Amino acid sequence: MNRKAARATISDVASAAKTGKTSVSRYLNGEQHALSPDLKQRIEAAIAELNYRPSQMARGLKRGRTRLIGLIIADITNPYSIDVMNGIEAACRAQGFTLLMCNTNNEVDQEQHYLNLLSSYQVEGIVVNAVGMREEALNHLQQSLLPMVLIDRKIPDFDCDVVGLDNAGAAAMATEHLIAGGFRTVLFVTEPLGMVNTRHERLLAFKQTLSRYADCQAEQAEVALGDAAALDRVLGDFYQRHSTHRCAVMVVNGALTLQVARSMKRLGLNWGEQLGLLGFDELEWAELAGVGITTLKQPTWQIGYTALEMVIHRIEGDTRTPQERVYPGELIIRGSTK
Repeated sequence: MNRKAARATISDVASAAKTGKTSVSRYLNGEQHALSPDLKQRIEAAIAELNYRPSQMARGLKRGRTRLIGLIIADITNPYSIDVMNGIEAACRAQGFTLLMCNTNNEVDQEQHYLNLLSSYQVEGIVVNAVGMREEALNHLQQSLLPMVLIDRKIPDFDCDVVGLDNAGAAAMATEHLIAGGFRTVLFVTEPLGMVNTRHERLLAFKQTLSRYADCQAEQAEVALGDAAALDRVLGDFYQRHSTHRCAVMVVNGALTLQVARSMKRLGLNWGEQLGLLGFDELEWAELAGVGITTLKQPTWQIGYTALEMVIHRIEGDTRTPQERVYPGELIIRGSTK
């Protein structure tokens, strides 16, 4: 029977080099100046012969450091989440940390499970794209004093560093663009608002901007992601009531924008001709969709990179009051709003 060879230990290296574990530890920890040239050569040869690989986790724990950062993300299938994660990973590599990623799939119970799991791995800090943390989870985090930064979504009554989009500024810019294009009635389509601050902030800025124009009208609709029948009803009714003048749809995020585009295809409505269409989040397919769909691009990579930097500052002892850092969006204008 073939058995997988046992992983070499520091004791094995010491035995092969005919020395003690202390000398091997000094070699591994960069204290080679304390060893004779002959001893250094024997240890190097033993490590190569045994293919010894030290446990970085064990070495980190001995120093009181694991160099691990936890990431709890709401939906890994969302292009926004993938871009944010790429930024976090880049910052981790630059700072010498390793990222442990957990996807909650927008399930609160999974969020609590991963919080407990990351604590057991003794991560030094955590980045969270929050779903709707329960009071129990928040209390646990507050008591643990684990350095944490929130991305995109805030947690009510929880003081914590936050980094994300300037939602009010971005929504106002997008709305002004539609008004300048001659659209006089605009429907804001969002997933159920719940406690998600980004949805509330974008909707509020949209309404406030349109309210400054006497000849413009704002409407809103909440539709659950995946409820195609409800979305068809909402869009069909909206177009039927406002087809006599230029009207448009603004969508709260990229995932819902895709579903709105599909619904319009089912209804035989062409964006850019019968209805204007503008969606938050830049999507790869947006420029390929017929005449193209206008999007509000978020600096997602930069948001992720900054979040990791903020966590590291906290790990290193930054005790300032919690900071909120926001970035402006960029309007990518295509045929759907011309």
